[in-house]
Amino acid sequence: MTALDDLLDLLDLERIEDRIFRGRNRPLASPRVFGGQVLAQALVAADRTVNGGEGGAGRPCHSLHAYFVLPGDVEAPIVYEVEALRDGGSFSTRRVTAVQHGRPIFNASLSFHRAEPGLDHQDDLGRSVDGPDGLPSERDLVESLGDRVPEPLRTVLTRDRPFDYRPVDPADPLRPDPRPGTADMWIQASGPLPDDPAVHQALLAYASDWGLLGTALLPHGRSVFDGSIQAASLDHAIWFHRPFRADGWLLYAIDSPTAAGARGFTRGAVYDAEGRLVASAVQEGLVRPVDPSQAR
Repeated sequence: MTALDDLLDLLDLERIEDRIFRGRNRPLASPRVFGGQVLAQALVAADRTVNGGEGGAGRPCHSLHAYFVLPGDVEAPIVYEVEALRDGGSFSTRRVTAVQHGRPIFNASLSFHRAEPGLDHQDDLGRSVDGPDGLPSERDLVESLGDRVPEPLRTVLTRDRPFDYRPVDPADPLRPDPRPGTADMWIQASGPLPDDPAVHQALLAYASDWGLLGTALLPHGRSVFDGSIQAASLDHAIWFHRPFRADGWLLYAIDSPTAAGARGFTRGAVYDAEGRLVASAVQEGLVRPVDPSQAR
């Protein structure tokens, strides 16, 4: 089974009761559950109470606002409890609480909107970005570092992934030089996907948590992998503007306008290969120096 197949299997939640679902976990680099996985599973759980698992044909999600309350235990299943707050003529609103060991670890509010025509405009990216063809993948870049990447981190970063991540101007993942807090990255699911729009939204929610918070460390020459920073997602929001496919190339343009009080603030704009702005993401996370005397 490929990593993408495994992720799709994780998104096929078990229905326990009406509006209660159970999800499994896939371990990544730590004993904590990857935040993008929880975002994706919460979106799937809410979508099934709105569209009945019929591919979001009626009311696709247009916004998700989430808080990470406690670290998730990768060894325990997660139960998703969905509360139906409203089903109106055009919009449906859901609240999702993720529970482990009897305690909430995550909560989110999601809104779904019946597709309808309306005003249409967007700001362009405003800068030229190289396309994905010819760019090395993030996995290839890590492999090129050789023994500089210690085990078991090397094993984690070089194994099969559900997405192909291709940084446009990659920084050293272990010790980046101080640079502006911007990062452009092409992302694409590592294989073909079904036509279900909810699957594509859930996969983008998953991918949107990769590399977002690390951008807040670039101006300081720090990395989430160098051992000097305690990093954790605190909250995460996504807006889906236009239909898209996660198995086509998407440009994830990230910037971090500020960091203060041991928190970093980051934003991401997602464009498809035709330059349409299809989604936006915002995250604030903990970026606490492990040794405050080394903070700079």
